Amino acid sequence: MNEMVLKPRLVDGETALKHALEPHWRWDRAIPAHGHSGVDFETRVDFRRLTNYRMTRAKQALKASGLGALLLFDVNNIRYVTSTKIGEWERDKLCRFALLAGDNEPILWDFGSAAVHHKLYCDWMPQENFRAGMLGMRGTVPPAAGLMKRHAEEIKGLLVEAGVADMPLGVDLVEPGMWLELQNCGLKLVDGQQVMLDAREIKNIDEIVLLNQAAAMVDGVYHMIYEELKPGVRENDIVAKANKMLYEMGSDDVEAINAISGERCNPHPHNFTDRLIRPGDQAFFDILQSYQGYRTCYYRTFNVGRATDCQRDAYSKARLWLDKAIELIKPGVSTDKVAAVWPKAEEFGFPNELAAFGLQFGHGLGLALHERPIISRLVSMERPMEIKTGMVFALETYCPATDGYSAARIEEEVVVTDKGCQVISLFPAEELPIANRY
Repeated sequence: MNEMVLKPRLVDGETALKHALEPHWRWDRAIPAHGHSGVDFETRVDFRRLTNYRMTRAKQALKASGLGALLLFDVNNIRYVTSTKIGEWERDKLCRFALLAGDNEPILWDFGSAAVHHKLYCDWMPQENFRAGMLGMRGTVPPAAGLMKRHAEEIKGLLVEAGVADMPLGVDLVEPGMWLELQNCGLKLVDGQQVMLDAREIKNIDEIVLLNQAAAMVDGVYHMIYEELKPGVRENDIVAKANKMLYEMGSDDVEAINAISGERCNPHPHNFTDRLIRPGDQAFFDILQSYQGYRTCYYRTFNVGRATDCQRDAYSKARLWLDKAIELIKPGVSTDKVAAVWPKAEEFGFPNELAAFGLQFGHGLGLALHERPIISRLVSMERPMEIKTGMVFALETYCPATDGYSAARIEEEVVVTDKGCQVISLFPAEELPIANRY
């Protein structure tokens, strides 16, 4: 097999960023939503370029951090560094882990026969870097069984071989028993999640196209909801239809769908029930799903059949707050400037910013639902971040209606370009949509 396939050439971070963003897309054109297949007549997502870019970003962030290595249990970080995934069921089990030490290629410990499968199908990493691993499945196998101790000693040996055992080891997520075993090996453990979030905040064109494709899938689901939203339909009926449609369209994980209607709109409960939709209801939905691992967070509000003046007013305010934020999005703007255009918590019925957190809100999108930057009055006013070209994030606003129970919730996903931003959540939301108008 070609050596260049087995070990892709890595370039320095600045060069990788340039090649990932500038040459491959013109920001004056719409970002494409190609479809799910590869073709020979146009360039689509280049997964090898994506793998190379993500590895370059991770190594650059590790080098800048002053740490010797990163030990990763967060499945989003594992996928970012190794381009491997074994199913959404892995997400809460802490059963896989990867080590990125110095300038070495990553080593992945995987569940059961998955490591054997990777050796056959994942030729971008050396075969010997795929290993069987087992820590205990969140304590189901107790630490006394010795699995954690064995792997901690194995990791210590690899750090010694890489010449970084005396440097801090960054860890993202970990079971307490594994943390203790690593400390027992004499390793200095520090927060590694910040390093990986630094790496993941700037997306290359392949990531942006995948995020856009995911958003295009949700566009279609909202058209279905617009047609199906009528009296007698339940919130969970909409959730079921949306799940079915998304998986048929190629989603690899429907993380959650919020479906909230009528008197449930205020306060916002962030879930769904079997409540029946009724005439005149205001209803909003959030669709959180991923395509090739890249996620959506995309709210839309509808009224059923008709709308009252106060419902329209709530929608207009939420839209205005959102549009003011979008107008500010461009490279070099700090997140406190964006948060400042949103109302203070007390201005829309909450006692403080902690109580209102997540309602006037911005958050990065990528392999995780929440990446950098986080934009909120709770954190951004005193700890602002710079908005940069290549960031992708969602902006969402919420406005309760004066009737005491209705509310509007709108969200747009944006890609930061070299001069401003492109909105990639395209189901119409400039005015309040009335489904099945009477």
